[in-house]
Amino acid sequence: MTHPLRLRSFRLLFLGRTVSAVGDAVVPTALALAVLRATGSTAALAIVLGCAMVPRLLLLPLGGVVADRFDARRVAIGTDLVRCAAQLVVGAELLGGAPALTHIAAASAVGGVASAFAMPTASPLVAGTVEAAGRQRANALMGVTANASRLAGPALAGLLIWTAGPGWAFVLDALSFALSALLLSVIRVRHVPVPRRSIRTDLVLGWREVRSRDWFWSSLLAHGVWNGAAAVLLTLGPVVAVDRLGGEGVWVLLQQGGAVGMLAGSLLAARVRPRRPVLVANLGLATYAAPLLLLAVAAPAPAVITAYCIALTALGFLNPVWETLVQGQFPPQVLARVTSYDWLVSLGAMPIGYALAPLASRAWGPPVPLAVAAALVALACAGTAAVPAVRRLGWPVSAPPAPAETVPAGR
Repeated sequence: MTHPLRLRSFRLLFLGRTVSAVGDAVVPTALALAVLRATGSTAALAIVLGCAMVPRLLLLPLGGVVADRFDARRVAIGTDLVRCAAQLVVGAELLGGAPALTHIAAASAVGGVASAFAMPTASPLVAGTVEAAGRQRANALMGVTANASRLAGPALAGLLIWTAGPGWAFVLDALSFALSALLLSVIRVRHVPVPRRSIRTDLVLGWREVRSRDWFWSSLLAHGVWNGAAAVLLTLGPVVAVDRLGGEGVWVLLQQGGAVGMLAGSLLAARVRPRRPVLVANLGLATYAAPLLLLAVAAPAPAVITAYCIALTALGFLNPVWETLVQGQFPPQVLARVTSYDWLVSLGAMPIGYALAPLASRAWGPPVPLAVAAALVALACAGTAAVPAVRRLGWPVSAPPAPAETVPAGR
């Protein structure tokens, strides 16, 4: 089997996504500090983050339709250029010395719209540049570079912020998108044309593909619960770490441990090929209950950090395995739409966790929502083992059938 990096198109895709991942990893820290410096308000930061998240969630299904209907490479180039412009606007605002919140929020909204169309292209780009036999290794490589960037991103952001100012972090991200677009423009990606239909019909056909596979939609529900539980941990974890585990340093170490776990999981996914991949990966996700429970009882910091590292290792392993299975089990004509629904469930569950966690904490204290989240994530992820299709599904051995071109009456 040819190593994916020996393939010119994937090599350039990998390079572009690596550069873009580094730029993106710098932005969250820089954005938070820049907005707080400019306004001193956490509400202002919430507004900026919401301006990026809301259009992303609303437009993800449409982004999947566009990526399936048109060449995913061209869609990705266009969205990279739009996000480059948006980040340049934010960078210019911050470098100007008197940033306007409305301009930053508007640029964030534009970036959110572009990301809704960019995210569904990721899987078709890999599937279009690497043959089926090499996709697990290719997806693992993508996971490694993304997780390594998350590990280094905060440190690089801090270096830029304290030496040059947060505006340069956004300029760096803009340049990374420009380079990614340039590299995408010179590669070739296989594309299976989709017959012209109404947008509604395309959305229905994509959703029908999702519903027709028990292993996929049952796992997708479990992954949504996992993301909701992650939002609870990210909301209440800092409070527990500061008040009961030893201070802010514990929370920083917890996050770094999680980043190390994600990277280790991606490396593991490149080498391990379990016979029942969905079952093994979902059972691994159930380990996220451990750090939630340990935080609920304020266990010693080393135990919490270790449990979190293990749980995020399971996530780092799942992501490449999941991508490989989706690319092999779904027809290429609907791959972007299926990916968009996947992202929609995952991202849509997190705001629910962010909203409910503080309310439950005020009513009963942090231990209760943390323990409830632990129970839900264990039940949801381990419970997928009760689905026969999850237990039976192995690695694809042939191309999946093409989707039907008509919509049943009454839909």
